[in-house]
Amino acid sequence: MKTKHTAASTDKLTLAVKTRDVFGKKLRKLRIDGSIPANIFGPDFKSHAVTVNFKEFIPAYKVAKETGIVYLKYDSQEVPVMIKHLQKHPVSDAILHIDFRKIDLTKKIQTNVPVRVVGISEAVSQKGGVLLTQAENLLVEALPADIPQAIEIDISTVKELGQEIKVADLAKSAKYEIKTPAEHVIVSVVAHKEESTTAETAAVATEVIGEEKAVEGEAPAEDAAPAGKPAETGKKPEAATTPKAEEKKK
Repeated sequence: MKTKHTAASTDKLTLAVKTRDVFGKKLRKLRIDGSIPANIFGPDFKSHAVTVNFKEFIPAYKVAKETGIVYLKYDSQEVPVMIKHLQKHPVSDAILHIDFRKIDLTKKIQTNVPVRVVGISEAVSQKGGVLLTQAENLLVEALPADIPQAIEIDISTVKELGQEIKVADLAKSAKYEIKTPAEHVIVSVVAHKEESTTAETAAVATEVIGEEKAVEGEAPAEDAAPAGKPAETGKKPEAATTPKAEEKKK
């Protein structure tokens, strides 16, 4: 199967950051002033606390995402990094913190690359199938400059219900290697199942019949009596026959 990858931007992305000496509750004022607290970390690199301007970060992130190289400029140096993680507010979705991963441009790294589904599946458009995307990302190993921005999965090859596209079906690339297991399913098309209402209709009909019988005057079940009171049967108890009564009759 032929698979396309979307290459990362070839333009050099630079972003100015400032060394940060503010932590904890004081970070709130930084955010109000338009800055985002961040950390730079990586192998053989001492973690460094910095801040980045929000308005400058957003355009760079839209281009680089989590797969592109960004050069951070601070303290008269330029450090190549990748945006590893964004911490966001659970309600407002505002960016609270950024993790920058320092990289060595000469060494291969592993990172997750998003999957992008393209094309039209005959199994979906003509046979009523439902497309299931079972992998949002694939683990890729490559030199930082060769990591694709996205891996496109062409579903036009999926023509039958039940058909799948696995990692093993993807074309090999000379620039990167997919480390996700070969048998992992990326997308599949399954038959559309309609919910059956037969059982629910039968249950409703049973309830209606029961109500009609009660209206016609059928006696209620004995266990319908209020708690603590015996159920009434409608019959008077018979008088007990005593031995003296029998003697008078004789």
